[in-house]
Amino acid sequence: MRKFLLCLSLLSTVFASFAEVRLPSVIADNMVLQQQSSVALWGWSNASEKIIVTTSWNNRTDSVVASRDAKWKIMVPTPAAGGPYTVTIKGGRTITLNNVMIGEVWVCSGQSNMEFNSFYAGSRDIRPEFKNPPNNKIHFFLEQKATAQYPQDDCKAQWTVCDSNTLKSFSEVAYFFAKRLNKELNVPIGLIEAAWGGTPAEVWTPAEVVNADDTLRESAHKQVPQRGWPFWPGVTYNAMIAPVTNYNIAGALWYQGEGNTVAPNSYGRLLTSMIKSWRRAWDKEFPFYYVQIGPFTYGSKSGSIVQEQQARVQALPNTGMVVITDLVPDTTDIHPPMKKEVGERLSNWALAKTYRKTGINYANPSYKGMEVKGNKATISFDYADDGLMVKGTTNSQLYIAGSDKVFYAAESKISGNKLIVWSDKVSEPAAVRFSFSSAAVGNLFSKNGLPVTPFRTDNWSVN
Repeated sequence: MRKFLLCLSLLSTVFASFAEVRLPSVIADNMVLQQQSSVALWGWSNASEKIIVTTSWNNRTDSVVASRDAKWKIMVPTPAAGGPYTVTIKGGRTITLNNVMIGEVWVCSGQSNMEFNSFYAGSRDIRPEFKNPPNNKIHFFLEQKATAQYPQDDCKAQWTVCDSNTLKSFSEVAYFFAKRLNKELNVPIGLIEAAWGGTPAEVWTPAEVVNADDTLRESAHKQVPQRGWPFWPGVTYNAMIAPVTNYNIAGALWYQGEGNTVAPNSYGRLLTSMIKSWRRAWDKEFPFYYVQIGPFTYGSKSGSIVQEQQARVQALPNTGMVVITDLVPDTTDIHPPMKKEVGERLSNWALAKTYRKTGINYANPSYKGMEVKGNKATISFDYADDGLMVKGTTNSQLYIAGSDKVFYAAESKISGNKLIVWSDKVSEPAAVRFSFSSAAVGNLFSKNGLPVTPFRTDNWSVN
């Protein structure tokens, strides 16, 4: 009888431990919660157990009863930016979360140029930052690489404070974005990094979205299996994005595209579908700012078409693209090292469009239209109100063709915010292309210093 009671006691202890309230990794010490909003706190416990949540910023206590499948979620209001605060969650046990900050939260995703950190060859911008003291106004949530066949409810990561150690492994682009936002807004910034070098955009898009579209499904099948990164649709979305879609965010940053040069013509459709799927998952039309891939010698693959497709994604509301053709010192290096400027250009989009700061140059001049008179073509641009300029003696990477589709190096003249283009070899212009090849580095800028987006005025097939 005594042995039976002892066994019963041990079993009760085991079952009680399984019943204890448990939290996902993103709900933890050092987390940053989105300010002035309603944020979700969630987890697992015993079925039908009452969970009590107390937040120190308003000393308010709320409660929720776990569902029959032992899950619970509660929405709590957040104040204006500040901290540190505590959050106490009481169920079968009591958990107190410390150093909780209230601020702006951004998801940062993509492939190696988003993942690029101090351990990458060529890293240079981040090293001076190691001398700075810990910054409790910038927090990191660095997800471990993972894949899954179905959407997961948790991931492996932990919130950390930015210091010389945690910064070494974190995205340089994301950090410089956060540093600028923290300085300009004077609020804590939380960064969730979900990135994996070499991955195509299909793996970050729910599989059902890809498979429901004949064009996207066909393009996905062109991906060649490579050792070191996944290629099946949805697998990193399931393991690295789905687990944080309950977590309220301000917006998302994206740096990817090199992995889709194998099927470039559908990239705009794919990225647009991915953005829409993420917004549905978060149930929020959050801003999505991304980086156009830089010039690189892709060989038989077409980086220029991916660049063109990326530019077209800006037709989707609340998106913005950063052009980096001037930030690539070596077009044989697929990892341009100038990440500080990239992060700051992304922050310009956020400051101007999300946070409504004025006087910020954020949008690159982009092709608007072409007018032909005689042997000259006049190109007009959006986002070039202050005018254009050439860095150097002549405008490079500029070509013009007639109806025969034969392109010749063009001469040009700037007239305010327009570009007049001609060639003695083309009597009747039909098309103009600027910086439209995979490794092209143009030198045409707006007068405020942003490079003109690569463009072409034609829709002719490209080999």
